[in-house]
Amino acid sequence: MHSQAENREYHIYIAIPAEEPPVSGYPIIYVLDANSIFGTMVEAVRVQGRRPDKTGVVPAIIVGIGYPTEAPFHPSRYYDLTLPGAAVELPIKPNEDAAIESGGAEHFLSFIEDELKPMIERDFPIDRNRQTIFGHSLGGLFVLHTLFTRPDSFQVYVAGSPSIHWGGQAIKDEEKQFVASIAQKHWTKKLLIAVGELEAGHFSGMQEKARDLAARLTTRDNLGLHVEYREFADEGHISVLPVLVSRAVRFASDSI
Repeated sequence: MHSQAENREYHIYIAIPAEEPPVSGYPIIYVLDANSIFGTMVEAVRVQGRRPDKTGVVPAIIVGIGYPTEAPFHPSRYYDLTLPGAAVELPIKPNEDAAIESGGAEHFLSFIEDELKPMIERDFPIDRNRQTIFGHSLGGLFVLHTLFTRPDSFQVYVAGSPSIHWGGQAIKDEEKQFVASIAQKHWTKKLLIAVGELEAGHFSGMQEKARDLAARLTTRDNLGLHVEYREFADEGHISVLPVLVSRAVRFASDSI
């Protein structure tokens, strides 16, 4: 697909359960950085979804949003997953003349909401009340941005090792506005924030910032937001992905 507003190219990966859909339609999980994690998510749901009574995981459609590359990650993610107005100093990589383009999260979110979702809902039986978004690292930052700015987009939000430090003051402002705006709403959303134990002490303060955010949101019992924070033992920033995926699919199914 190419986004209408900016003509940016995305490769969309879709996995459909072998099981018949419920009357209300399949639950759905949207996965960011699909080039790196789509297959892991699909297999976790396929294997565990065979016995929901034992695993707690129900069959779901998985939609991965990726890029035109065979590599795990694509430079376009720096633009799509980062916040507008967030001042970030990025190192220039070897043989590069300029810093990486950033700040396109709103355009990317509009692509998901206004173009991708309608296409998926047109072609497949989807339960709009059982939608999850999963992101890791910069994808985790984008998940938080989505929750804070358009909380009605999904019911379940999974932010793995979120790069909160990239959000700067912008993500802090979004958090404050979110807390102020939804206090009177009568719905329940779920947020899983998870990091690897070995991410502690990183210069970015990623683990500490994630823990502090979870603590702040947990204390606000008037938000209609169920928050779970997890630290996975002996896992680092990348190795945490498989165990995070396994926990995420159960966390998403728990809300159904």
